[in-house]
Amino acid sequence: MTGAMRYGLGGVAALALLGGALAMGVATQDNGTLAPGLTVGGVDVGGLSTEAALRALREKGAQGAQVTVTAADRTWTVPAEKLGWQVDADASLRPAQQLSQGRGVVEKLQGALGQPATRDFPLVVKVDPGAARAALKALTGGLNTQPRPATVGFDAGTRRYAVLTRDTPGRKVNLDAAVGAYVADPSQKALKVPVAEWKANTSAEKLQAYADRGNRLMRPLGVTLQGTARAATLTALQVADLFWVRPEGLVLDDKTIGAAFARLSSALDQPAQNARYAQQGSKLVRVSEKAGRVTDRAAALAAFREAITDPESRSVVFVSKVSRPTLTASALPDPAKLELITTGRSTYHGSSAERRANVANAAAKIDGAVVPAGEVFSFLQSLGSITPENGFVGGLIISGGRTVDGLGGGVCQVSTTTFRALYQAGLPVVERSQHSYRVGYYEPHVGFEAAVYDPGVDLKMKNDTGAPLLIRTVNNDARSTLEVQVWGTRPGRSVSVSGATILARTPHPAAQYVVNPRLRPGTTKQVDWAADGYNLYITRTIKDAAGTRTDKVSTVYKPWRAVYEVGPS
Repeated sequence: MTGAMRYGLGGVAALALLGGALAMGVATQDNGTLAPGLTVGGVDVGGLSTEAALRALREKGAQGAQVTVTAADRTWTVPAEKLGWQVDADASLRPAQQLSQGRGVVEKLQGALGQPATRDFPLVVKVDPGAARAALKALTGGLNTQPRPATVGFDAGTRRYAVLTRDTPGRKVNLDAAVGAYVADPSQKALKVPVAEWKANTSAEKLQAYADRGNRLMRPLGVTLQGTARAATLTALQVADLFWVRPEGLVLDDKTIGAAFARLSSALDQPAQNARYAQQGSKLVRVSEKAGRVTDRAAALAAFREAITDPESRSVVFVSKVSRPTLTASALPDPAKLELITTGRSTYHGSSAERRANVANAAAKIDGAVVPAGEVFSFLQSLGSITPENGFVGGLIISGGRTVDGLGGGVCQVSTTTFRALYQAGLPVVERSQHSYRVGYYEPHVGFEAAVYDPGVDLKMKNDTGAPLLIRTVNNDARSTLEVQVWGTRPGRSVSVSGATILARTPHPAAQYVVNPRLRPGTTKQVDWAADGYNLYITRTIKDAAGTRTDKVSTVYKPWRAVYEVGPS
């Protein structure tokens, strides 16, 4: 009995224990939810399914913080999401999932009995670098600026080389550094975008050194011709015109140097003088040839260029060489056997006494000149320099856009008349220049003229007649007429020159009045005269054994205003 009861009581106890175990098993089994009491970044996920927990975490991400972005002197406050900030819901939830799946029976039982163990896991966030870069670039793009280099040049006001504008640095936003910092620490609430200064590659200090050098080179430069007393001088401004001061340094102006060298060598050269004739009473007598000295162009140009860039150089010697005559006295043609080929004519009524004196002197200088067959006649070489030493006086000339007092006014009367003679003889034109405006002295055959200027503007024509030519002049001051005769052997051709064909005419501008304080108040003096502008040409027709050919000489006259000087009011 007692044994049976003991057995019965034992069976009941066993059944009770078995029932409790079965109840606990039901209470602690894994049903796919997260353990109670768990939070992620403050979001309660305990008891939620994985999908519900992920959804709750993503909603948390959508409520991201604001980030203050600073760059240079600018500040922006933007949602973190716009900078690529985002919650990694899967990574954030993974520790809670692992803990829930690894719970023991006791932990599960505690949860079932309402005694869960609380635990908070951190929120895992990340930054999309591409989105961050795009957002920061949109915010800071306007801060990027190019540096401005300094500029240098000639200051017309001070007449010196100077730094005209100073350099200013640019700015360059360092997006790589800002994006890298944000990706490394997405929790930042303040993000600084570095802005670096970007210096110009040409600084004012660098250019100032170039300007200083240019100013040292601005000095008068004397030039002499080796073996002669010939000399010329370039002013400081004329020297300054021979080079440029640029950001890359001092640069020689080859074109201007070439032009200056040509003017200087033309002024300094003493070309050989061919034998010629001179009038003595009623006879022509031979004048012997004479050697000269001229610039050795290659050596002289090299020395000239070197002197330009040496601030210590104040003078340069042009290397010279002997110039040999091409026509000796013994080879002069017998004038008695020459015949008159053609005559050029012009008149100079109304000329001043100074202009008349220069016409007479220039006509006498070229009278008796002989041009060998195949050679080029140079008016300036036959004339000699236009200087007081060569007999020339002051008179009105065209210079710098004005009619002004100058040396040698009236020489162009002789060059024009010579051109007419040689052109009518059919000689090819090598060099011919026009006057700036239409000059009344050379009427009525408008455009049939040639200007000369010493140095640099010459009249040159080639003797293609096959025999020497003799130039003779006949000046009649009383009648204000000038003739230039061409004597030689007739070349067997006829030449006719047309009148001017006028293509366009431009009216002259209104008169200009300039106050001259040296005049008496209320007085007026005309110093320049109006002339319409013209575009025209003349033609020449040559007939010989080779056939008929035509050429032309074009002329463009500027419209010219009258200028009056008036006394102060």
